[in-house]
Amino acid sequence: MKEVKIGLVGAGSIAREMHLPAYEKLKGKGVKLNAICDIDLQKAKAAAEKYGVEKYYASVDEMLANADIDAVDVCTWNAAHVPVCIAAAKAGKHVMCEKPAAMTVEELYELKKILDEKNLVYVHAVPGRFSSESQNLKKRIDAGEFGDIYFAKTSYLRRRGEPNGWFTDKEISGGGPILDIGVHAIDAAWYLMGQPRPVRVSAAVYSEKVNSKCDKTFAWTGAPSPNGEIHTTEDSGAGTIVFENGAQLMFDASWSLNLPDYRETFISGTKSGAVRTSQPVIYSERDGIVTDEKLYVPASNSGVAEIEHFAECVRNGNRETRYNVAQAIVMQAMLNAIYKSAELGREVIIDEECNVK
Repeated sequence: MKEVKIGLVGAGSIAREMHLPAYEKLKGKGVKLNAICDIDLQKAKAAAEKYGVEKYYASVDEMLANADIDAVDVCTWNAAHVPVCIAAAKAGKHVMCEKPAAMTVEELYELKKILDEKNLVYVHAVPGRFSSESQNLKKRIDAGEFGDIYFAKTSYLRRRGEPNGWFTDKEISGGGPILDIGVHAIDAAWYLMGQPRPVRVSAAVYSEKVNSKCDKTFAWTGAPSPNGEIHTTEDSGAGTIVFENGAQLMFDASWSLNLPDYRETFISGTKSGAVRTSQPVIYSERDGIVTDEKLYVPASNSGVAEIEHFAECVRNGNRETRYNVAQAIVMQAMLNAIYKSAELGREVIIDEECNVK
């Protein structure tokens, strides 16, 4: 098996919690982490020493010029995602990027053009697509067991779970819980629905509505924002996305909300529906009675699965990845439309070129 050599950019929370442990599990399995880069050189050095990686850098350009790598895994703060992706693609490196891929659709079209010109692989790193529960449900959906899926409802709510550092600076993050955790819920539903084209979005977001003096119950620790400790993102948001085929997706997401922590995705089709959890349940009928079928799916490590998928696609030159750049563009349009609708206080339209009006 040809070994795929990867350079990781960004040694912060998502790298520490998911990507770096996944590379450790994949040692000797056709994937090798050959370099780590972070604007904080000491952070890159510490990660490299912990995981036995020889090369570490503070400059992306230096890593691209000198490291022995085939591909780049982008785990920076959000504002740096697309600049790093574009730099890597221009250097002829395959790309995997954490969500959100960019701040605008236009940036992703620029990235797509370079990827296409150089025939490079792209994987959008949203781990829910690679979980055993999603994959098992997708097999049943693709086999026609659900009929036409026309409705979905998805939630990712934290009662007191606002991250620290750059996450609350909109200039650096692009947004709050809609971009940070809501995207996982929205994508889980959209993927199972068959990724129909979105045409209309109506949404609202709320900032600092919860008057709380309680300690957080959960929080990522992000690097400090260069703009200081500020809170310019939303705390929660909700809305509806309508698709070209008439299907509808309702969503909500929060860091701070006076409701219980809650994470669930429901889909409903003309034949069956399901709830996507670690052990999904399919709701249907058989022989004239309604049935609930619980799926005992094997546990999976989504971080390992997405990196394995990326490496396999790089190895085989397969650009039709499970989450390619064209799909990332459509997701970016939906995210941008959510914020645009909230800003304008009305429904917005997404056209065929993914422009929001």
